Amino acid sequence: MSADRGPTHPFPNRREVRMLSYAFTEEQDDLREMVREFAQAEVAPLVEEAERNEKFPVELLPKLGELGLLGIVFPEEYGGIGADKITECIFVEEMAKVSAGIAASVNAHADLAAFPIYKFGTDAQREKYLPPSIAGELIGAYAITEPNTGSDAAGLQSRAEKKGDRYVINGRKNFITNGTICDYCLVAAYTDRSRRGEGISVFIVDRNTPGFEVTRKLEKMGHRSSDTAELVFEDCEVPEEALLGGKEDAFGALMGALITGRVSHGVKSAAIAQAAFEAARQYALEREAFGRSLSKFQAIRFKLADMATRIEAARALAYKAAWLYSTGQPCVKEASMAKYFSAEVADYVCREAVQIHGGYGYITEYAVERYYRDAKLASITEGTSEIQQLIVSRELGL
Repeated sequence: MSADRGPTHPFPNRREVRMLSYAFTEEQDDLREMVREFAQAEVAPLVEEAERNEKFPVELLPKLGELGLLGIVFPEEYGGIGADKITECIFVEEMAKVSAGIAASVNAHADLAAFPIYKFGTDAQREKYLPPSIAGELIGAYAITEPNTGSDAAGLQSRAEKKGDRYVINGRKNFITNGTICDYCLVAAYTDRSRRGEGISVFIVDRNTPGFEVTRKLEKMGHRSSDTAELVFEDCEVPEEALLGGKEDAFGALMGALITGRVSHGVKSAAIAQAAFEAARQYALEREAFGRSLSKFQAIRFKLADMATRIEAARALAYKAAWLYSTGQPCVKEASMAKYFSAEVADYVCREAVQIHGGYGYITEYAVERYYRDAKLASITEGTSEIQQLIVSRELGL
């Protein structure tokens, strides 16, 4: 992608804007092909069992690490390849087309656990956690959500009390991706409850720390190949060195960094929709009714045309947000737009794909049933669609 200055705007009172010209580089096209081949050869054969057992296939991580795919946006000094967000989104897109659940666990590890350590961690924390995370030797999780708090992150009840040179964490976390399989977890807890929101700190807690317990694995409607858990921290003692960045009150900055996750979600939702569309298109071409294929009926043709148009718009919006992020431009509004719009498109497209399949779309033998279930999470996780609308409205000055 590149940015060029366009001609002088004919209306002098209007601000000159940077024109977006995007084309994937040859290296990005090569990476897309590599990920596509990997997803078909290594991921696709594991999906059915992973969905049935509701367990993420952890054996994929070292393979992804060996190809550098867990460290796309990380510097080479930690084992990454030092590419941009656009390149990472290509990886997310191709993985999510094959399995949204598996892609979700990989994203939670890279975007929510490892990336904050790179962005805000101390040198010692980066050295300890990033190389093995990028190599696929460790897997991380990120624990904010609690049983009684979802969108209101500042309302969390977990607390971390300082005692000498240690912190004692007590609290309960819910809906934590990778919670059952993580080697370390970023945990948000109040260190100063008198400062709502601002008094929250983040700790890197190793799985083997006494007081860190996985109380139950959650069974879900969709994303079944991604482990989700409820965690409890009971008198869980960690050293001062566990504070992310070595200081308290880092939660606000961390929440701002979650914008990269919204961009990934935008691409991921568009990918789910694309997979459902391709399945519906193929089914319409092959299935016959009243002596001709379904694709010859105007009702079906128009459905597919509408689905394709919405997917194209969602994908373009998501990659625009990725381009803005990669070029260091403000993109709070665009990232939230991408997450919100792509989630709605995924829900619509997957519903229509099931409809085109008719009764076959309702049985597990056909993948569109899974796509439909997977699509619903997009409007809920990591900031609901309503929260994204709130962010966009604020960015519009409303």
